[in-house]
Amino acid sequence: MTINQGEEMRYLPSTLLLTVLLTFAGTSSSLFAQESSESPEIQMAQPSQVLADSEDHHVGQELPYWTVIPFVLILLSIAILPIASHTTMHWWENNNNKLLVAASLGACAFIPLTYYGYFHNIVHTIVFEYIPFIVLLGSLYYISGGIVLRGDIEATPLNNTLFLIVGTSLASFIGTTGASMLLIRPLLNTNSERKHVVHTVIFFIFLVSNIGGSLTPLGDPPLFLGYLQGVPFTWTFKLFPDMLLASVLLLIIYFIWDSIKYKKETTKDIKKDKSQFVPLSLSGQVNFIWLLGVIFSVAFLNKNYIPAIGENPLLGFVRELVMAGLVIASIYTSKKRDREANKFTLHPIAEVAYLFIGIFICMIPALVLLEANGKNLGITQQWQFFWATGLFSSVLDNAPTYLTFLSLAKGLLGFDTIAQILASPEAEALLKAISVGAVFMGANSYIGNAPNFMVKSVAEENNVKMPSFGGYMVYSIGILFPIFMLLTFVFYL
Repeated sequence: MTINQGEEMRYLPSTLLLTVLLTFAGTSSSLFAQESSESPEIQMAQPSQVLADSEDHHVGQELPYWTVIPFVLILLSIAILPIASHTTMHWWENNNNKLLVAASLGACAFIPLTYYGYFHNIVHTIVFEYIPFIVLLGSLYYISGGIVLRGDIEATPLNNTLFLIVGTSLASFIGTTGASMLLIRPLLNTNSERKHVVHTVIFFIFLVSNIGGSLTPLGDPPLFLGYLQGVPFTWTFKLFPDMLLASVLLLIIYFIWDSIKYKKETTKDIKKDKSQFVPLSLSGQVNFIWLLGVIFSVAFLNKNYIPAIGENPLLGFVRELVMAGLVIASIYTSKKRDREANKFTLHPIAEVAYLFIGIFICMIPALVLLEANGKNLGITQQWQFFWATGLFSSVLDNAPTYLTFLSLAKGLLGFDTIAQILASPEAEALLKAISVGAVFMGANSYIGNAPNFMVKSVAEENNVKMPSFGGYMVYSIGILFPIFMLLTFVFYL
């Protein structure tokens, strides 16, 4: 495959970002090798451990509240720049400009964090959270991009609802990212003759990119971190009643909504949709092998199965190396025409990589302050943990938010281990509330869960004009919040 000079320039920021991250990881190796003997759990990305480390880890003074300003600004940038004006909209469409904003605000957070003694948190976040995060997402994105579900069935409300049901069912077993990237393009292709498509993508994000990933640790990053903490693999099956109720309600709402929108389509578009019927067919099946490889890597290449990783967390990066190898396998075993049929580009994953490097760094002060002052919030009841975890997961990455509130729950109950939590019905109820809040309410905003942004980007590449950051939250507040309130009364009071 040849790359012309224009393409080289386009992917130069990606290369520079990767170089910086690898250099950063390499210069940090000695630091973490030393820590591994003192804190073998460091790879779990647990905020409480970072804050509770000894003076040797340079935790430093308590952060002032103004250090969250860069995080607020990056959220405002994502929300405002795409809609502020025609000029800013086109400026923001360029991923290089997103990287510029993320890097600038990340630097603004980096300086006070370093000054107040939290450089260790930055290193930990980038090396043990961001790099595994983006490698996993990138692997799932690239490999699933080689699987093509061809065909163009009628875009009826029933068929669209069936797409959502299948995606929701798959998300717990191949991950929300895998299910989202596998099905969003066929769904968009099916609806390509229709004018009213935005609501379908939004419900897809609600169900496939978030709520569907509730049943196994493979489904969503917070549950995977819980698994690494010691939560049994099958424990998350206990979230099925919550998932079932929320999913059924959303599917009913969607079917009614889409039926109304379907009647508003022009007769010409409906006839075109029916006339262009092509039976569904699948190609690129070899990528299912590599996709399963990623899933098994996540499930088994960790300290639970390789005890040496507990002694030296850097050994855990064998998982990322295996996933990188699986991507290479996908490159050499996939047909180029399959990715072309998917209209596959690196734009969506680049957008996530660029924005989330800034988000991960800028959110450190918010997580540190939440950890330090969380007990003062008065969160003691199950419903409070559900809503607090969920609301913070809407604007912070839901994985570290999950761990933060799990730490708060342990402190509240005086427990040290997951085994103690599971042995107490009261404590287990709090764990359930935290788990559901983190997974479900990741759907509240584009940045609550990484697949949200990826689906948005793919939809926009297919000429679907998605709502802005704030516009999307109008949908989520109007549709999801009433369902979450119902869940509160049914399960958490």
